[in-house]
Amino acid sequence: METSLVLRPVQESDYDSLRALVSNISGGLTSLPDHPDYLLQRIHDSCRSFDHRVNRPGSEVYLFVLENTKTGKLIGTSGLLARVGGFDPFYTYRISSILKEYPPLNVSRQIRILELTKNHKGPSEICSLYLHPDYRRGGIGKLLSRSRFCFMKAFPERFDTIILAELRGYLDSRGRSPFWEAVGNNFFWQDYYEADVLSGIGEKDFIDALMPEYPIYIELLPQAAQKKIGAVHPQTEPAKTILLQEGFKETDEVDIFDAGPILRTHREKLRSWRECRQLPASVQSDAILDPQPALVTNNRLDFRATLARVHISKSEKVLLGEDTAALLSVKDGDVIQVLPKSI
Repeated sequence: METSLVLRPVQESDYDSLRALVSNISGGLTSLPDHPDYLLQRIHDSCRSFDHRVNRPGSEVYLFVLENTKTGKLIGTSGLLARVGGFDPFYTYRISSILKEYPPLNVSRQIRILELTKNHKGPSEICSLYLHPDYRRGGIGKLLSRSRFCFMKAFPERFDTIILAELRGYLDSRGRSPFWEAVGNNFFWQDYYEADVLSGIGEKDFIDALMPEYPIYIELLPQAAQKKIGAVHPQTEPAKTILLQEGFKETDEVDIFDAGPILRTHREKLRSWRECRQLPASVQSDAILDPQPALVTNNRLDFRATLARVHISKSEKVLLGEDTAALLSVKDGDVIQVLPKSI
């Protein structure tokens, strides 16, 4: 188990390391594109979002980075949007069906359709999850994903009660989306990645102007596109598995560009929300700790999270080592959060 990894809010000084990290993402991460101006703005927006005066969900974006403190390099990212919609509407395709029938010929059939939806006051969203391939082991991916829910539990007033996750849709080995080729490519002048990045950075006026206003009959699409509606990118399968285990459920909505699935849940149904405990820390140099690592966080806006061996005593204190306390910037008696058996 890595004992030198800490998840924390992104800082202004992280720009170069963050740019180096996202520039190596195969196919790109549309919510964190390799674009200098946008990355700088994303960092600025995140820093402002941690203002202590925020008391309800708005346009805040919380970006966390995972740092290897031994090397000083960033190896992962994860994020939260306090609310989707608002100034920039949130678009999805809703999958529904209509009944077409003609009794004289004994013909009756349910026809599936895609309907464009636009939400101006949506739920909170988890986003921007990426882990460097060299660290995809030992529960580190769960650290990136589950720690966000611990932050939400520490500051529930900053988030909606409903949480969604928009997963990356299927792309072939050449980075092409069958759904985009069959649908979006007929209405937009950009390629798939350019359009998705524009939407991700808030430039969404082109969607309302160019997207077809009538439902799309799924059965009229090529078979290759039909089969991938609701399918995830192969590299996204592990993330989807974690979220389903966490308590997310699949919905009848998909992304408008690559038809990736959209998952939703009530935050109190989240496994991490239910199991996360807030207890005082007892920092010890020679404590007998449990062999199974736990996810441990501090309970402050200068959020820190790591995987570490700890022990919950009979007196309801979290015994942790001095190194772990230093990573979390906590001292003896501070209230911390712990998720036992996090790997």
